[in-house]
Amino acid sequence: MTGAIGRRDFLRALAAAGAAITLRPAVASAAAPGPLRAGFQLYTARASMARDLSGTLARIAAIGYSEVEFAGYFGSSPAAVRSALRAAGLAAPSAHIGMRELAGDWTRALETAAAIGHDYLIFAWVPDELRTADGYKRLAERFNRAGEIALSSGIRFGYHNYTYDFTRARTGFLYDVLLAETDPRYVTMQLDVYWLVDAGQDPLTYLARHRGRYSSLHLKDRTADGRIADVGAGAIDWRGVIRAAREAGVRHLFVEHDDPADAFVSARTSLSHLRTLRL
Repeated sequence: MTGAIGRRDFLRALAAAGAAITLRPAVASAAAPGPLRAGFQLYTARASMARDLSGTLARIAAIGYSEVEFAGYFGSSPAAVRSALRAAGLAAPSAHIGMRELAGDWTRALETAAAIGHDYLIFAWVPDELRTADGYKRLAERFNRAGEIALSSGIRFGYHNYTYDFTRARTGFLYDVLLAETDPRYVTMQLDVYWLVDAGQDPLTYLARHRGRYSSLHLKDRTADGRIADVGAGAIDWRGVIRAAREAGVRHLFVEHDDPADAFVSARTSLSHLRTLRL
């Protein structure tokens, strides 16, 4: 959760309102052709985005990112967002969505995504009342339907994990129900490394066990006492995670910090550490 505004509150408000580093493998694998791409999750800079979307994008590009992932458009039209991206020289392959888009006018959500230039729409928050095994089975059915429709529009539908996904359910976790019940043809996964580690799970295990399911990762570090930190400032083995991500077929890495003291300093610090890995 964040200080000024938590992700739950942010998503509720969103619903109410309606050369970057390239990590190149020595030999490209069949599972992950081409380089991984490191981008920036704009939720990190949400306060700045609310004040000046175009200026925020320009600052992120100046730090060295070439991709961003959206978490709301702050009242800007698709045309205005696309224009701001073009001016900043940024691509926006992905965006987070909530239940309003999924349960509402899905066709319009897909049209918006296409107009801006997204390749992925990632579902970002499961309502409390659905956090049961039966709730996740129903959610998986909805994801499959939404993902099939999205694919016909050239958009991939996906899911982003949190700690609550690792509540025990039957013989495994709620997350395992979702992995088992969703069709890989229609539902991709975005692995948030911090939240998975925070739930006591190993990202290397999930990436190896479910190769081909993950199209992107969220990168934020975790300190020994559980705090969110910039990439490289915590205890997560990023070299191992990124190697496993490449082997699993991941294509995009989005740097994030839920509550940074300064979003732009955080963005720069995390990118600098990724560059030192030289993978």
